[in-house]
Amino acid sequence: MAGPVTSGAGVTATHNPATRYGPALGLLASLFFMWGFITVINNTLLPHLRSVFDLSYTQTTLIESVWFIAYFVASIPSAKLIERVGYQKSLVVGLLVMAAGALGMTLAASIPSYGVTLLMLFVIASGITLLQVAANPYVAVVGKPETASSRLNLVQAMNSAGTMLAPLFGAYLILGRSKGGTAETGTVLTQAERLADAQSVILPYIIVAVILVALAVIIARFPLPAMGNATSRHSKEERKKHSLWNHRNLVWGVPAIFIYLIAEIGVANLFINFVSQPDIANLTYEQAGRYLTFLWAGMMIGRFLGAAIMQKFDAGHVLAAFSIGAFIVMLVTVFTTGPIAMWALILVGLFHSIMFPTIFTLGIKGLGPLTEEGSGLLIMAIAGGALVVVQGWLADEYGLQWSFLLTAACELYILFYALWGSKVTNALPDQQAVAE
Repeated sequence: MAGPVTSGAGVTATHNPATRYGPALGLLASLFFMWGFITVINNTLLPHLRSVFDLSYTQTTLIESVWFIAYFVASIPSAKLIERVGYQKSLVVGLLVMAAGALGMTLAASIPSYGVTLLMLFVIASGITLLQVAANPYVAVVGKPETASSRLNLVQAMNSAGTMLAPLFGAYLILGRSKGGTAETGTVLTQAERLADAQSVILPYIIVAVILVALAVIIARFPLPAMGNATSRHSKEERKKHSLWNHRNLVWGVPAIFIYLIAEIGVANLFINFVSQPDIANLTYEQAGRYLTFLWAGMMIGRFLGAAIMQKFDAGHVLAAFSIGAFIVMLVTVFTTGPIAMWALILVGLFHSIMFPTIFTLGIKGLGPLTEEGSGLLIMAIAGGALVVVQGWLADEYGLQWSFLLTAACELYILFYALWGSKVTNALPDQQAVAE
């Protein structure tokens, strides 16, 4: 099955030593920042919507499920659009789709409507999917092939910066300006207060829409360097001779990505609700939203630390160590109370930090001419975040704190993948990007 994203393998890039790629990469880094920023705004939006619409945990996490379903639904159409109109125009389209969804959120807030909110979040997520499908391979192949990893790490760091700053923005402009966000946990809002709270998201999403449109205009007018041909006839013929299913690291890697997303998104989405409970930290939603920043800061710091550690140690062993750490802190989260439980949940961000990029790298290792297909399957597995609704159901049925046992179980699968599932079988020669 052909995937929507390439990792640079089997790609022919046009590289001119005289071309300066810094400005283009700086502009593209802003896209990584924006989609990380907008994705994490959801984490402050969810407790807000729970108060406005009086939602159960299942209904609350369904919002995030709709978001990640978009990754599965929109990835292949995004690839087709890129093939038709090219990378630069696709980036512009993706930004405009996101802007349309952000403006639609102001409509949903004006009504207010839970159904329209779900629809608009799906639109925004579809735009982000298009950006991911277009921007990741572009960053990988534009410029010198030998510095591809450096470029990808740089823009991913910007993504982490966006995820770290978004909770502050959301806590101040959404939770801080609403009755539900500043009231004590368990406060019942009147109908008038709910309507006022719903409308508090209008300004933040107008700001986001304006920024997205401005970025779209800049990218449309910016002279991005040519990417070159995406594939060659030889690589297509070569791929037909091999099967993805002969590669254990990919076969077990796809569910590893899927399961990891359940863990990451579950923690992020239920964090504010968890730490605001009286027996945990007894915070308002606004205050809890500020602590969410520490969770994402840990993700960013962990990526830098992990990159340095993996210079000296095997990536699989590092992944195993981080998964053990994540499992331990999740058990502490479940079986303790007070600040200890809160900080244990914050600390899981540090251990989660390297999981996605490391699983992804191990999953495509040794695929050679099959790298594109393998990459596509791994990207589509991001849809695993949609199953966060399972944790919402567990929270409703058995209690929010006990629901984090699901996260602990996910960490055990990552440990299994790191120690056994990631071992390469039937390795094929890698195809390197060609610079002309």
